[in-house]
Amino acid sequence: MELSIDSIPQRHRGLVAVTLVQAGAALFFVADILADWTHFSSEPAHLAVEFAAVAGLIVGSVWGVRELRRILAQNARMRGSLQAASGAFLELMEGNFAKWGLTPSERDVALLSIKGLSIAEIAALRETREGTVKAQSAAIYRKAGVNGRAQLLGLFVEDLVAGMVLEGGEGRTP
Repeated sequence: MELSIDSIPQRHRGLVAVTLVQAGAALFFVADILADWTHFSSEPAHLAVEFAAVAGLIVGSVWGVRELRRILAQNARMRGSLQAASGAFLELMEGNFAKWGLTPSERDVALLSIKGLSIAEIAALRETREGTVKAQSAAIYRKAGVNGRAQLLGLFVEDLVAGMVLEGGEGRTP
């Protein structure tokens, strides 16, 4: 995975800044240790403390970079899963709409209903009367075999949950 400032989300840039400060401090201490060592001007205890500080900064810097890479990879996997789920949901909706024999207008109303728009909002968006949207909604519910919007949405949620493949976790069932 390539690491560039543009590939790092804004919320993770603080971790990058702290890691860079740690790396800079480690370089400073390394230079200071080398200067002290070559001039024999420091006591062994002083050099040991500086060496321990350098070791801690290097470990912190390496850990910061590894953690950032892990977070970015996890975010990329989650984005991919979300896109797959969105595609699966759309495919599931289209399949059910076809199975129920919804008209194009009913498909539009069903989709807008599932998105959570009210009857008035759907009517305004479709430039039709609320009564028309109510009639189309009733036809959708009848064809789907449900009593309302909540049950309609529930059909899709049940189908998605039934088709999920859960990773790990004991006692979980797909």
